[in-house]
Amino acid sequence: MKITRIETIHLKQFAAATWVRVHTDAGYIGLGETWFGPRSVAGAVHEMFSPLLIGQEASAIERHWRDMFDMANAYGYAGAEARAISAIDIALWDIAGQVAGQPIYNLLGGACRDRIRTYNTTGQWGENRDMERAMIDAGTLAKSLLDDGITAMKWAFTDPFADLSRGVDLRAEDLALMLKPIEAMRDAVGNQLDIANDGHGRWNLNNAIRIGQAMDPFDMMWQEELIQPTNVENHVTLAQEIIAPVCVSERLVSKYQFREYLRAGAAEVVMPDLIWTGGITETKKIATMAEAEQRPVAPHDMTGPVNVFACAHICMNAPNAWLMETCRAFYGKGGWYADVVEPNIRVVDGQLLAPVGPGLGTRLRDDVFDRADVTVESSDKPGAPHWGGHESPVFEIVGERGERKIQYRKSWDR
Repeated sequence: MKITRIETIHLKQFAAATWVRVHTDAGYIGLGETWFGPRSVAGAVHEMFSPLLIGQEASAIERHWRDMFDMANAYGYAGAEARAISAIDIALWDIAGQVAGQPIYNLLGGACRDRIRTYNTTGQWGENRDMERAMIDAGTLAKSLLDDGITAMKWAFTDPFADLSRGVDLRAEDLALMLKPIEAMRDAVGNQLDIANDGHGRWNLNNAIRIGQAMDPFDMMWQEELIQPTNVENHVTLAQEIIAPVCVSERLVSKYQFREYLRAGAAEVVMPDLIWTGGITETKKIATMAEAEQRPVAPHDMTGPVNVFACAHICMNAPNAWLMETCRAFYGKGGWYADVVEPNIRVVDGQLLAPVGPGLGTRLRDDVFDRADVTVESSDKPGAPHWGGHESPVFEIVGERGERKIQYRKSWDR
């Protein structure tokens, strides 16, 4: 079964999203997704990776991942190239599941569970005003989440204060103000709701320690990205100075970057973003590495619906999966996920249910392609990928006695 065509799909309404579809000569179509930089992602898909994959066997997922990564790693892989690899990888796993007639988690070794607890990140969409309530009416928000059966939440309580000085200046008055929403939630619902803070990498180490220690009396679920994950040693220091677990991080790309944080003990909660770090292939390996270090995995979201489906397969399979991030403003009543995919994800009583059906368990709605704001770009030709404006030469190397003959060409120029 050969790959015949690769598409990128963009909708102007959801400008950060890129959906990728991989077509085969057997009629199977795999769906993938990534987020941010859609023009650069499309360039990587069509200029670099489509020529590499068109005409190749669709089931060779591990080989394709390695070939794509090796190409991108020649000049720095952690950007649009990694996002493109992630989306293509998800689509290839979707095809594999469809061919096998099984959900992807069965291809990964089977399910450890049939649902996983979710936590709500307080975005908002349409009539949903969760983001506003997180800052000005947090107690009501906490009660509303519990009414939906959701027992954990996350919000960036410190972001508005970090933006004033790039995280360098933290006044005592500001520190007291950023604690008020957390105090309001604890006053409203006690310890019924687990609360995590996301610092979005905006603080320096000194202030991160102050924030973590100030929030520790509220029994925080974790502190996420109080500092940027560019310094392993500083994360170790932070973990030693605060009680809440240090959560790292959607900004780490590939098992190679996660390895350094896991080895150092700097990642107490492991949070890969599946559509940025390398897709299902790489996230499964990261989860296994975390399991070996006795650390829990809580995949990152706040993007599109395909990511949640792909993460759900990891969460059903990985023994050390703890929580799955979701946003009820996106998947719930009036949310936008249902406008793009069918079926939608299923969250019942705060639990993300296992996808059903073969492959991912979802697909783009047919009417997506009828929308006025849709752009579809397609590649269907094999060939040498763009590589400095030239193709690699092909020649033979013959041993001295003629007993060994090797045809040389860079591995990705098949």
